[in-house]
Amino acid sequence: MTALWTAHQAVAATQGVTQGDWVATGVSIDTRTLQPGDLFVALKDVRDGHDFVAMALEKGAAAALVSHRPDGVASDAPLLVVPDVLKGLEALGIAARARSTARIAAITGSVGKTSTKEMLRTVLSRQGKCHAAEASYNNHWGVPLTLARMPADADFAVIEIGMSNPGEIAPLSRMARPHVAMVTTVAAAHLASFESLAGIAAEKATIVDGLEPGGIAVLNGDVATTAILQDRAGDIGAQIVLFGETAGAWRISDLRISRDVTVIGATSPGHDYLFKLSVPGRHFGLNAVGVLAVVAALGADPVAASLDLALWVPPAGRGTREIIQLDLANEFETIDLMDDAFNANPTSLAASLEVIAAGQPQDGVGRIVKGRKIAILGDMLELGTDEVAMHAAMAQNPHLQQLDLIHCAGPLMRHLWEALPQGKRGQWAATAAELAAQATRLVDTGDVVLVKGSKGSKVSLVVDAIRKLGHRRGDE
Repeated sequence: MTALWTAHQAVAATQGVTQGDWVATGVSIDTRTLQPGDLFVALKDVRDGHDFVAMALEKGAAAALVSHRPDGVASDAPLLVVPDVLKGLEALGIAARARSTARIAAITGSVGKTSTKEMLRTVLSRQGKCHAAEASYNNHWGVPLTLARMPADADFAVIEIGMSNPGEIAPLSRMARPHVAMVTTVAAAHLASFESLAGIAAEKATIVDGLEPGGIAVLNGDVATTAILQDRAGDIGAQIVLFGETAGAWRISDLRISRDVTVIGATSPGHDYLFKLSVPGRHFGLNAVGVLAVVAALGADPVAASLDLALWVPPAGRGTREIIQLDLANEFETIDLMDDAFNANPTSLAASLEVIAAGQPQDGVGRIVKGRKIAILGDMLELGTDEVAMHAAMAQNPHLQQLDLIHCAGPLMRHLWEALPQGKRGQWAATAAELAAQATRLVDTGDVVLVKGSKGSKVSLVVDAIRKLGHRRGDE
């Protein structure tokens, strides 16, 4: 494999001390996924990474980035010793960015960061060598880790940047030094750490602070706080490109949702587009148009990208659709399951409800004659002081009102459950685990089912319980 870091390069980047002439082909922070040849970074989190250095070396790590030699590690072990391991990782990331000639996009937003990052990875990988994190590595260690892993010969890189508190985005943007910065949307997420939606917008807007000279800000022109985003971009002299359904140079002209696909018509300066995504969802379609704007801003081909967007599918827990076959001998005994259990706030929940409302249940195949549209919802977390009202207000969502039954889990979702008409009120349980134990009573053959909630609500347990009722189509 190609060398990512030589001992000499790593020492020059971190100003650390090492011995030996090792060569690393990757960077790892987890011995469970470490590959032979990786540089193991002994970060402190729930556990101290120094406790795993010996194991990492035994598994074939080329070296370990540490602040001291751990007990049980030989004195001649290939260690790169720095005063602070996180700062050492940041130094590697900064050095990787400095040596790179890649065109770099940075993405933030209250909803859709990871999905949009993966869309960009999919289409840019068809036009060159594209680097992006394999997971949602978007925080104070995830961004430098993503940069430190960036091959020197990458043509493109996509860096996801998140936040949970004020002041987190700008330093990461300055580290990434993107040529294009994108804000997918601004919504009520992490309100527990911010006084208002305007405060969230102001923080998201700081992704432009790290833009390279002549950089481009691709911003959602539909959100109520778009002026805050545009003002920040204008203050630093960035070129502003808007996308949206109602505003912007890149604009949706038509969008149609079916069970399996979203077909999008879009206009841009000098070109019209007609393309599809292999997944239903208005929110996915909007972000896809933003992706085309980013592709163009990076100097790549948006026409080719529009065709390649059909190759992208969302990762598990972020709106993936699957067919659960309850009886292998009967192809009609199925449940149509939408797994969106990774994250939730009012904006993303509304988007998912629109998708499931367009679903097509099957009649006459289950113990309940009429197939149903069902939502199983876990708490939306980190919404701040108005969290109770936000949950209850979802009962007025027009797409939720098109559903047949809503099951809820968690103390916050109880407020939505109580606001529902009696006829739509399914089961409520204090925890997702309790609801999962009732899986056979929650759904039936022929149903179309959405499961959604914040990750901390553990509503993914319900997804697993429904899957265990049968077999995922294709698994057999």
